[in-house]
Amino acid sequence: MNTTNPSSSPAATLDLGIGGMTCASCVTRVEKALKKVPGVTEATVNLATESARIRFAPGDQVEARLRRAVRDAGYEPRAADALAQEADESPWAGFAPVAVGLALSLPLVLPMLADLVGVHWMLPPWLQFVLATPVQFILGARFYKAGWHALKALTGNMDLLVAIGTSAGWALSVWLWLFAGHAEHGGMPHLYFEASAVVVTLVLLGKWLEGRAKRQTTAAIRALHALRPDVAHLMSVEGEVDVPVAEVLVGDRLVVRPGERLPVDGSLLEGHTQVDESMLTGEPLPVAKDAGARLTGGSINGEGRIVMQVDAVGGETVLAHIIRLVEDAQAAKAPIQRLVDQVSAVFVPVVLAIALLTLLGWLWTGAPTEAAVIHAVAVLVIACPCALGLATPAAIMAGTGVAAKHGILIKDAQALELAHRVNVVAFDKTGTLTVGQPRLLAFDVADGQDEPALMAVVASLQSGSEHPLARAVERAAQARGLAVQVPDNVRAVPGRGSEGEVGVASYLIGSLRWMDELGVALGPLAPRAAALQQQGATLSLLVQRTTAGLTPCALLAFGDEPKPGAQEALAALRARGIRTLMISGDNRGAAEAMARRLGLRPEEGEVLAEVLPGDKAAQVAALKQGGRVVAMVGDGVNDAPALAAADVGLAMGNGTDVAMHAAGITLMRGDPRLVAAALEVSRRTVAKIRQNLFWAFIYNVAGIPLAALGYLNPVIAGAAMAMSSVSVMSNALLLRRWRP
Repeated sequence: MNTTNPSSSPAATLDLGIGGMTCASCVTRVEKALKKVPGVTEATVNLATESARIRFAPGDQVEARLRRAVRDAGYEPRAADALAQEADESPWAGFAPVAVGLALSLPLVLPMLADLVGVHWMLPPWLQFVLATPVQFILGARFYKAGWHALKALTGNMDLLVAIGTSAGWALSVWLWLFAGHAEHGGMPHLYFEASAVVVTLVLLGKWLEGRAKRQTTAAIRALHALRPDVAHLMSVEGEVDVPVAEVLVGDRLVVRPGERLPVDGSLLEGHTQVDESMLTGEPLPVAKDAGARLTGGSINGEGRIVMQVDAVGGETVLAHIIRLVEDAQAAKAPIQRLVDQVSAVFVPVVLAIALLTLLGWLWTGAPTEAAVIHAVAVLVIACPCALGLATPAAIMAGTGVAAKHGILIKDAQALELAHRVNVVAFDKTGTLTVGQPRLLAFDVADGQDEPALMAVVASLQSGSEHPLARAVERAAQARGLAVQVPDNVRAVPGRGSEGEVGVASYLIGSLRWMDELGVALGPLAPRAAALQQQGATLSLLVQRTTAGLTPCALLAFGDEPKPGAQEALAALRARGIRTLMISGDNRGAAEAMARRLGLRPEEGEVLAEVLPGDKAAQVAALKQGGRVVAMVGDGVNDAPALAAADVGLAMGNGTDVAMHAAGITLMRGDPRLVAAALEVSRRTVAKIRQNLFWAFIYNVAGIPLAALGYLNPVIAGAAMAMSSVSVMSNALLLRRWRP
């Protein structure tokens, strides 16, 4: 169960496990029951995860009322992770009722099999009754219980169809045995006990197989949970002490031995090692870590003994965030599923009506009563909408699970369903297509100026900034051993630069565009600026504010490098017919120079340069005109509005938390090649959803008329119905074999 703190949020969220759901109609009924509870604003029920996510206004005993509503609807409220816990059971757990049903049903089926080889015999009616009745009313009790709850709620579900259909077959057999005379088969009436018993057994078998498949779909979540070690080695005044990970605090110093999993997030204090982060990022090669490096809980320490300082614990760790994202995606309902739910809401009543018409139609044609009843029973049995309810969530669970395994975190089902339709991908430049750590390429000063002194001034002005260009200046100043002062009255001008006082002088540093807006002339620095721009460098200008105005002091040129794999990623998208482009705040010369290094074509409009951070969302909105489906890929705080504005936002996992919250998909490795992989896993998942829905509908669309016309007996109908659910789950599980 996960709940938000009511005091910090106007709405609380509860994840609740629900036992006893069997089909899409159950989903609809549970959602209706939950939405009737006062204070509930939203309730989404997922058949594949057997869970509900409820948003509600915090109030007195609301959680208890929600559980009561589930129970009153005929289902069992339980822990949200019950399905994942069940996965630790034996593969044969829950098979006992199926085994008993098979043992009791087999003797009833043997005469049917004997008929195929020309041997005609039947068990005595009393023995058929003795074998079929326990199957009908003991093993099949679950269908009566759930069907009765559905009937009380004036709705229908799979259980109601099975209960009515098999009861009709059993009752017809009892009636024929006791009252219909002994004309046939040497004085023995033809009975249908085998139909009712075998259908109940086949449905139980189908549900058991379906349950096994469901547990496999939770493998991704279980694998992520298993990454958390139970014990950490805490450095205390007494030396190393083993403590439960739950007791580790931020700021603690932990020892991690070679081959152990890192218990929490932190930074490396002592030692050098290689860390295997494959389960978190999908990156197969170990990553070298030196002092000061960021360490992520759940990854595996290599050959070195290290000491780390704890930065995040519990729900604040990267691993907890990943688990939360995967759980959210698997619990969410895809837009296509809402249409399925609407169909399912009227499906059972329609089937009951068709079964009644089948019965009356056969009687009207003069068919014997038992034949009419059996045809109606076949309609009821084959029409069970189990597969319909599982088709979409099973594929989404499998798709999000395998994507997480390869470092692609899909936050919501809508992003997964929409990503395969993307035909335009817009990339932020810095940190997304480039390394994002620009270095200072040139520092040219005006005539008569002191170069070391001015570099110290720039480093001082930028000392409090997290901007990549500011970091590049600081690294250059440190490399030269320059002293950095604390500036006064520093003010940042978003998208342009900053200004402040160093010593007794006042300075501004920023883009050439800002300087142009302020009316600053480059003077003797203009030819050098033009040459550097031609080479693709990003330029900034340092000016001093004097009584005479703004005087240029120094020209700074910065350069970045393309990310490994960026050019390959853009080529892969273009090969799929997807238009790619780059959005950058750099001047056009610098942006186009980098674009050509990446394989983009500025002359075809694949570069949007000089775009202010606040204007990126507007550029994305403009790209969406004309019905285009746009994906935005970024990593910074200033990318968050554009990520939210895009049809599909993809955030680099090495970027900021704000960007990852705004995006529907997070690429944990920060590798641009994962963009094409994310679109591909979306395409595969949507294909599985469509295949599943096709098979789920085809079983019913083809099966119901065949059963109504008398071409299917109840046993074959029961087998087809059971296999429909199993085939849908098995088809979804094929996604687990996907590789980027």
